[in-house]
Amino acid sequence: MSRTAYLILENGAVFEGKAFGAEKETTGELVFTTAMTGYLETLTDPSYFGQVVIQTFPLIGNYGVIPADFESDSPSLKGYIVREWCQVPSNFRCEGDLDTFLKAASIPGIYGIDTRALTRIVREYGVMNCKITYSPEITNDELEQIKKYVITDAVESTTINEIQKFKSENGDLNVVLMDFGAKQNICRELLDRGCNVTVVPSNTSAEEIRAMNPDGIMLSNGPGDPSENTEIIAQLKKLCEYKIPTFGICLGHQLLALSQGAKTEKLKYGHRGANQPAKEVETGKVYITSQNHGYAVVNDSLPENGKVSFVNGNDNTCEGVTYTNMPAFSVQFHPEACGGPHDTEFLFERFIKMMKENK
Repeated sequence: MSRTAYLILENGAVFEGKAFGAEKETTGELVFTTAMTGYLETLTDPSYFGQVVIQTFPLIGNYGVIPADFESDSPSLKGYIVREWCQVPSNFRCEGDLDTFLKAASIPGIYGIDTRALTRIVREYGVMNCKITYSPEITNDELEQIKKYVITDAVESTTINEIQKFKSENGDLNVVLMDFGAKQNICRELLDRGCNVTVVPSNTSAEEIRAMNPDGIMLSNGPGDPSENTEIIAQLKKLCEYKIPTFGICLGHQLLALSQGAKTEKLKYGHRGANQPAKEVETGKVYITSQNHGYAVVNDSLPENGKVSFVNGNDNTCEGVTYTNMPAFSVQFHPEACGGPHDTEFLFERFIKMMKENK
């Protein structure tokens, strides 16, 4: 029999459910994702560092745990909320169940919550902090502590500690991947396209990267407020002076823009899910994309050399930038999406072409 658990929002609202996963209290930033599949990718995406994630899709865990689909070695999120948790998974690739996985990762979960009502609150009032606990009673002091929660040291907590190298079977291009909390599929996509990949920690200097003589630089996704990464932004500004072909994704997109003098802003409830529309400005074509971000580049803050290439189909926020004074472009969404959609995988081909033309 599962223990009763409670989700307490910073506005005082209380949701009752049942506990699964690790039995521990936790406080985090409450966000939701509308992805209909790929819950393992969500659980292991470093961009969810410090957050409690609501899955809007009602049934989670039905195909179990498949390590080959992980986007990192371990989860970075603080808690997990689902409507219905499947306790008996069925899939030929399954190597475990969700409850055991969350326990091993020390991640608390709640099921049996009305996730539709919860998501509507977040959509109306915006992202807010919350606490997973086992008592519905809470003091004013405890509520104040929930309100004061802030995600800190996000990139430092999710980047690798030392350089890693990966050799492609038919590699003739060398790419340095700056790891700000990278999803592993970025590296896989580059390897599949004949790129040898050197993954470097987020604090690697511009001079160190230049000394590696790369054909291209990939700026990864990652968690947290992009503007807090002042030293990384300063290094990216230096790196851009070398005119090395550069491709930024998600946080990498934001950090590249900040290095060029643009600004970022926090969105009301962010874009998280595998069904986000991104419109290409030049063609008007709309692509369905996977996204996971709570901040966006401010369109009007871009410098003269930065041109908006994609906008979000729902709120017109910046989803991509092309730079005219250097071989660089970036997107807010995930062209390496796994498990999907794959509409924008062609951007990796664009990056490959840019590197070959620059040789």
